Amino acid sequence: MAELRRITQPGPVAAERIESAVGALKVLDFILEPGLTINAAICGPLLNAGMGAAQVEISGGAFGPFTYVMPAASPDETHAAWYSRAFAPEGVTKLERGNVTFGRKEGAPFIHCHAFWIEPDGTRHGGHVMPHEAVVAEPIRARAYGATEVETTADFDPETNFPLFTPHAENAPADGPRIAFARVRPNTELFGAVEEICQRHGFKGGRLRGGVGSIIGARFSNAPEVEDYATEVFVTSGVIAPDATGALVADISLSLVGLSGVLAEGRLVRGENPVLITFELAVEETAG
Repeated sequence: MAELRRITQPGPVAAERIESAVGALKVLDFILEPGLTINAAICGPLLNAGMGAAQVEISGGAFGPFTYVMPAASPDETHAAWYSRAFAPEGVTKLERGNVTFGRKEGAPFIHCHAFWIEPDGTRHGGHVMPHEAVVAEPIRARAYGATEVETTADFDPETNFPLFTPHAENAPADGPRIAFARVRPNTELFGAVEEICQRHGFKGGRLRGGVGSIIGARFSNAPEVEDYATEVFVTSGVIAPDATGALVADISLSLVGLSGVLAEGRLVRGENPVLITFELAVEETAG
């Protein structure tokens, strides 16, 4: 196995590489209503459901107006990566699919969304959807996997010099199916992190729900490698299950856009995909 890729961050390396908290699983199917910003269209129903943390999977429908950014090199040494200029295509942009982390930033309900879409000129793009500048134009399907016992807040992180969504346990989960929310720190291998989350919380198996973050390039088993060191990604499928020896092993597929504008999708190679800035995850407990 090749040496794991690493990117040096501007601040001190935190001792704990995975922050996680568990709650009782709540699932909510809803529609993002036209005329609302994506932030309002998602946060309203989740607040009404009492969720303090959630991963949301969205698909179909459209935005207009629509604004987004892509990953970019940092202009200075205060961050390991940054954002591109804002893009705002005129007309109606058709959403393919994406994932959203729900929490709070500076006390207000807030989302973090990565997605793929088709712009009015027919070109396919992906990136980070601006929560207050993207307005729902046609109804978008959504399914949220959340919990009331966990609160996700945007906490300032000295290591990366960014405010990053971090889960906090507020109460012990009620009986029934559980869900673990996690934030994975830079240079941590994604598969090992997901497997550790299951082990930490006593899950015999798990299924990734949602998932938003960045990795250092990408190594796929069924698609070309991505060399761009900065990416914006969202998980398309993920399962953690025991192998023949009983050890928990993850299988993860995702979609990403790199700082060069490249779009990529596929099944990741286990052990070869480290986190760049952060990875926001939810793991639903399964029987294994």
